[in-house]
Amino acid sequence: MPLLYVTDLAYPARGRRYCDEDIFLTSRLREHFELALCHPADARALMPAFDAVIVRNSGPVLHYQESYDAFRAAALAAGTRVYNPLTGRADMAGKQYLLDLTAAGLPVIPTIDDPARLAELPQVPQYAVKPKQGADSIGLTFTATPDGPAGEVLIQPRIDFAYEVSFYFVDDAFQYALHAPDPARRWELSPYEPTAADLAFARTFVEWNTLDHGIQRVDACRAPSGELLLVELEDLNPYLSLDLLPAGVRDGFVDAFVASLRSFLG
Repeated sequence: MPLLYVTDLAYPARGRRYCDEDIFLTSRLREHFELALCHPADARALMPAFDAVIVRNSGPVLHYQESYDAFRAAALAAGTRVYNPLTGRADMAGKQYLLDLTAAGLPVIPTIDDPARLAELPQVPQYAVKPKQGADSIGLTFTATPDGPAGEVLIQPRIDFAYEVSFYFVDDAFQYALHAPDPARRWELSPYEPTAADLAFARTFVEWNTLDHGIQRVDACRAPSGELLLVELEDLNPYLSLDLLPAGVRDGFVDAFVASLRSFLG
């Protein structure tokens, strides 16, 4: 069963090496599956020759939006199996979910997309403003007077959080957690032992997303009040920081990934 593994090995990710992670993962997956690698811009043209497509470290979609939209439309039309499945409700579908989760009262950084609604957010000295179709902090600015076209920007209070923490899941099974003790150094991560409350928080969003299969990363920050607030739910191509894990944890993740793929492929 040949699989097409989508990755951008040359993408210059800040503080991360996409290529190393995907070289490692494909070396392990080849023990179980037939694999070929391709750039995301080539996925649509190549996928008819494969039984399924695995989207991994393919970089921010906005850098190849037209190619991604064409791939997604063609995959849905042809019924091509894509992992993660294209039914994700979070980053895979854009940033609308941050607004939906805010409206639902879930523990997320409060988010609006219209400067005229600023009174709905907590009053703070500065706000974070970024493009609604952005990714990887592209276009992020901080200002006391948010502005921008309604529906095209995301506006959030700038929170003086203690640290960021990420929870990594395969399907609905928690695998490991990593945190950035220094808020100014997002990708300088170390192992984190989550509490039961932390895991319950993370599972809230995995369950909300309703993906039967796939890899998800729940990014959160520890607010001054002590509670966790969702920053991002990455369900398209989450970087996994596998190089920072002890060998046993890393092997456990690979085993879970393989089992999930086997189940997904039937």
